[in-house]
Amino acid sequence: MSAPVASGRVILDEDQLGRTLRRVAHEIVEKHADLDQLALVGIYTRGALLAERLRDLIEQFTGRSVPTGALDISFYRDDVTLRSEQRAHPQPVVKATRLDFPIDGRSVVLVDDVLYTGRTIRAAIEALFDYGRPRRVQLAVLVDRGHRELPIRPDYVGKNLPTARNERVNVNLLEVDEIDRIVLLSGE
Repeated sequence: MSAPVASGRVILDEDQLGRTLRRVAHEIVEKHADLDQLALVGIYTRGALLAERLRDLIEQFTGRSVPTGALDISFYRDDVTLRSEQRAHPQPVVKATRLDFPIDGRSVVLVDDVLYTGRTIRAAIEALFDYGRPRRVQLAVLVDRGHRELPIRPDYVGKNLPTARNERVNVNLLEVDEIDRIVLLSGE
């Protein structure tokens, strides 16, 4: 089932990833009777691309277009320090948040590629509330790899993938990586 790739293995190939996204899109539609109150907001970079794909699938299934935006959480992360020489990660590349619609009173589905510790999602929720007060916020992730450090649980999951802390999950998307797949890389 999974072909070797570098020092890892393919968890989902292009066809499997497409089927997974179709399933998640159907689940979102099933839980939102009023699509007029739904909005998808992806977390840059791959979450934003996945949100666009989910929007297209929802439109294909229902004939209804769902507002879709992209959220930059660079300055909301707790693992990036701008004033210190000792950083957990390099200084972030800032992208423009794109929310061309009001989120007040809407059901917002945050979309990300991989859920790990939950810190990215915490930052995204904080950033989102700077733009308004949604009625509710849900979470859709392509991969849930476990190891949560915060009490965050996704509402929609493409693939549950138990991992070791020293492993990496790489989501490759055609728009960025010229291929659609999910790869589990060993920690060695």
